[in-house]
Parts: sequence; structure tokens; C-alpha cells
Amino acid sequence: MVIGICPFIDFAFKKTFGSPENKIALIGLLNAILEGQIRIADVYIENPYNRQDFLDDKLSILDLKVTDDQGNIIDIEVQLSLKPGLVQRLVFYGCEIFADQLRTGDDYTGLKPVVVIALLRGTLWPESDQLHHRFMLTDADSGRRLSDALSIHTLELGKYNLTEADLASTSHLNRWLYWFLNADRYDAETLKRLFPYEDIAQASSALIEISQKTEEKQMYDAREKAYRDHQWAINVARREGEAEGEARGEIKIIRLLQQILMLPQSSESDLTQKPLEELQQLAADLQTQVQSRKFSE
Repeated sequence: MVIGICPFIDFAFKKTFGSPENKIALIGLLNAILEGQIRIADVYIENPYNRQDFLDDKLSILDLKVTDDQGNIIDIEVQLSLKPGLVQRLVFYGCEIFADQLRTGDDYTGLKPVVVIALLRGTLWPESDQLHHRFMLTDADSGRRLSDALSIHTLELGKYNLTEADLASTSHLNRWLYWFLNADRYDAETLKRLFPYEDIAQASSALIEISQKTEEKQMYDAREKAYRDHQWAINVARREGEAEGEARGEIKIIRLLQQILMLPQSSESDLTQKPLEELQQLAADLQTQVQSRKFSE
């Protein structure tokens, strides 16, 4: 068996697609997602850190940032869980990357389009069956596009329901998504048979290589256990708090996450004074810190 991409897609994603040796896999995935928008022939994998113009700026860490052969900048985000503020975060990252291109004396016409792609483990918009959304700067009435400066793609893996029997006749994007969700179920020979495509075959080979490295596998298993244990503890705290109200549940989660991160625990009396939205944002920020620590390279 190979290491599965989901539910720990973040760990395997960078190692599978972030290597220059696996460009064919990355280009194939991007073209499958961006079909009809742009066609990529080559990519350059950039530093995943945005520049800090000032010492007190918040540092944005991207899962994978690439520039294609046309100069488009593409940020690929992988989300293990959907937290409050996710949409705002994606917009912020896209705007930050776009603005970060401009330096004193630069011409605005030299700014290149930015594409943000978010692979989401769950469901962001449960009221819709649409799995892949693409948002752009467009007039709501006429449909006229203002600019290609920023586009945001969301792919909700929680809505995917295709089976192995559908692979031969479905879109290439759907094949990729099936691979993300099910690669861990197959051995090397079966993966070759199911995905006789150069880009997915390269990704499969990279993933198999990861699984064959004992140290990598042990690291993965340790992170998997830690992630499960922490999620279990958080779910218990959430269930215990539900009976006492939503705010109470967030307070329990905040204090638990602070304990996991070995941070000073906020007093319950101080947290009780905060509005629910502030509690939810604080809990989301702390959970992001936990995930960053567990899945950092």
C-alpha cells in the first residue's frame, strides 16, 4: 500500500508536487483545474513564504507557490479542516501576492494575474452540489469581467462521489480528485493500470517512493496519530460545550488548544467577556497553529 493523500493531504502534497523533478505531475494537476482559463507549459516553484515588508507584518505561509511560463502566479492551498474566516483568508492571500509584486517605481501594467487554488477536505457550501467553484472580478449584472488580476478556485473533496468504474469516461480533473482520495487503497501496479496518464503516473511514483522510506513513513504515522488524538480531544470539548451553549463550547476548545500548544491558558472569566465571533476566530487561529506545528517540514 502507498501513503494516502487524504485525510493528510498536506503532508504528502508538498513532497509529491513541490519537487522540480515532478513538474509533469504539477503541471498536469494545474491544467486540469484551470482548464478554460489558462494553459500551462512550464512552472517555477517559488519560496512558499511571502516577503515581510515590515517586522510586525503577519507572515503568510503558502502550501505551494509557483509561477507559470506566462508569468501567472499560482498559490495552491490545502485545507484539512474548514474553519471560520477561510474565505477571507483565501482572498487575503490572493490580494497579498498580487500587491507584493509591486515595488516603488514599478508600472501597474506589469502586474501579473494571481490564481489561488484551495483543495478542501470537507464541504464549504453544503447547499450546492457544485464541487469546483471559480471566482473572478466580474460585474454582477452584466457578467462583464473587470480583470483577470485575481481568481480563486475552491475544490470541495467532501462532495466527490465518483467510483473507480467512472475513471475511464470522466474528466481529467475528476481522475485527479479520485487519485487524491483513493491512492492509498491501491498498490503500484493497480495505480499504473487505473491511471495510464503521464502526469498522474509521475505523482503515483513520487508517492510510492515516499511510502518506501521508513523514516518518512514513521514520521507520517506519528503525525497521523497526533492529529487524530488532538481532533478527538477537540471534538470531545465541543460536545461537552454544546449542552452549555455555543460560546461555552468555543471557550473549552480555546483552553484545550492553548494547553496543546503549551501556551498560558486564558481564564474562563476573561473569555466569557468576548463575543462569539471573536472566540471562534481565536479558536480557529489556535487550531491553525496546532496543524502548522504537526505538519511543518
